[in-house]
Amino acid sequence: MKFTGLRTAMLASVAMLMAAGAAHAQSEPGYTPPKTPWGAPDLQGFWSNASITDMQRDPQYPNLVMTEDEVARMEGADYYNNRTREDAKPADVTNLKLLDGSDLLSGGGYNAFWVDQGSNVARVRGTPRSSWIVEPASGRIPRIGAPAVTAPAAAPPRPTGAAAPSGTVQGPGAVSRTAGGGFGSYDNPENRPMGERCIIGFGNTGGPVMTNVLYNNTYQIVQSPTHAMILVEMVHDARIVPIFANAEAARAGYRPSAITQWLGDSVGWYEGDTLVVETRNVHPQQRGYVSKAGKLTERFTRWNAGQVVYEFTVEDPTQFSQSWKGEMAFNASKEPSYEYACHEGNHAMYGILAGAREKERDGSTVAANADEEGR
Repeated sequence: MKFTGLRTAMLASVAMLMAAGAAHAQSEPGYTPPKTPWGAPDLQGFWSNASITDMQRDPQYPNLVMTEDEVARMEGADYYNNRTREDAKPADVTNLKLLDGSDLLSGGGYNAFWVDQGSNVARVRGTPRSSWIVEPASGRIPRIGAPAVTAPAAAPPRPTGAAAPSGTVQGPGAVSRTAGGGFGSYDNPENRPMGERCIIGFGNTGGPVMTNVLYNNTYQIVQSPTHAMILVEMVHDARIVPIFANAEAARAGYRPSAITQWLGDSVGWYEGDTLVVETRNVHPQQRGYVSKAGKLTERFTRWNAGQVVYEFTVEDPTQFSQSWKGEMAFNASKEPSYEYACHEGNHAMYGILAGAREKERDGSTVAANADEEGR
């Protein structure tokens, strides 16, 4: 009887482990993921998450998996897809209107050919997705105190119509002098967004969570027996992840919590064909989905030769009412990353600060920053 009970308990434990594993990404049936010479799952190469799919779901698409009619409607209505079509038309030489900057936050500061956000809805494991978020079922970030469906986006919503004047629009990284300890977004170079200062990429491209933006959506993964490195095309952020034997050993390998880093402190280990990365201790000045008190768990699994499924779980009780999860498609890129030059020839900082001082001399109120930290 004791043996039977022990055997039953062991079988139950195995079943629970198998069920837990099934909840995570697996490879496409019939596909055998490659291995490195030292036996780890081989994720190396250039990958892109360029897509018009966003982190949060537009309420007009209620389901995570879209119908093909919904896909066609979303792709046809996309702002930048339409901009590309309009920019391809012959120029109207009779239009002598000067640009006044009022359309900058709708992407009007770029010709469409400079934008490389992707033109299609993302397909994760072959299914078209309305959002990266898969849990909660609403596809919305469960911010503390926010309504369940109408929660504000973590980045500005994708523009669809005419832009409001720039002076009345607040970017997600906007800082007023009251909130900024007496300094506003236009007072000093140190008050400008991190991406604009070339410290980390715009729009959270390097994480935590790694997200798609208007351009530079390519990532390079390089592995060695002791480390995995993810090179982000945007601002050339590099995530260097030490690899441990298991989760317990990895968590013992964190730096002291007093040491906070841009993009956080990441440790990793392998579970079967999956690279698992856990990140904590994010620098408090980095705006993003994970605070210094939060934790991000990422899972990288090859679905097939052309796609890595990127799963993520965000846990941060200081910002969110529950943990939330997502799945993202990283598709094989035909081209390597661009060499990203951020500071070279960048005279905008001088102009931004000088323009603010000129407005102050005129007696004008300098609004809080309306930046481009994300979409």
